[in-house]
Amino acid sequence: MVATGRGYAEAVPALKEVGIDCPMITLNGGQVFDEDGQLVENLGIDKTTTRRILEDVKKYGLYCEIMTSKGIFSDDKVRRIESMTSLLHETNPDTTFKMALVLAVARLEVMHVNYVDDFKDVLDDNTQQVLKILVFSDSGQSELEPIRTKLAEDSRLVVTSSFRNNIEINHVEAQKGIALEKFAKKRGIPLENVMAIGDNFNDVSMLKVAGASFAVANAEDGVKVFAKHLTSKNSENGVAEAIMRCINENL
Repeated sequence: MVATGRGYAEAVPALKEVGIDCPMITLNGGQVFDEDGQLVENLGIDKTTTRRILEDVKKYGLYCEIMTSKGIFSDDKVRRIESMTSLLHETNPDTTFKMALVLAVARLEVMHVNYVDDFKDVLDDNTQQVLKILVFSDSGQSELEPIRTKLAEDSRLVVTSSFRNNIEINHVEAQKGIALEKFAKKRGIPLENVMAIGDNFNDVSMLKVAGASFAVANAEDGVKVFAKHLTSKNSENGVAEAIMRCINENL
């Protein structure tokens, strides 16, 4: 199965392109879908808590996006492009900043982002649920640390990260590891027979519960310590290498 911080609509096209139909943990565990695309788990952040988080984001002068049951919402298109450009430039060192900007604009055109003047309209809509909040900073984790520390005081939330320029806020039970454990239990699969591969901090809970856990070579150093095994970079067949190791070495 696929476990991703992305929403279902963002993740499905990449899988369809290579003919894969499988269960999916999306939004870090905010939503879980079976192989037929049916929603089987849904864990959101209540609106009161969301409003408080948005106040904190504004207080620290940061940019954020809300991922809901109706898609991605942003209140600032320019800052969204800036954040995506920074992300693409950092994760693809051979790409110039100018090219990263072009790629960011092109990518955002196909992501179906809903732009609003004020998040109030989203929160006042009782027909949709807040599933994840993404907070960005071009300065990286050092600028995000104060708000991360404050949010960590709320036991109803979990704060992780998928890249150096963001933090991801979810319901405390919306974690990849918890979702994976529930899925395995439902199917009668012992956790020692479960394999997981990850590269960033929103993968840690999953690496902790899987019997055979791998971190790719380009994973964050702080993530690698939670994996039992290391494999090559994802761009150098690291996933295939890890799968073959599990099979050949009976991990």
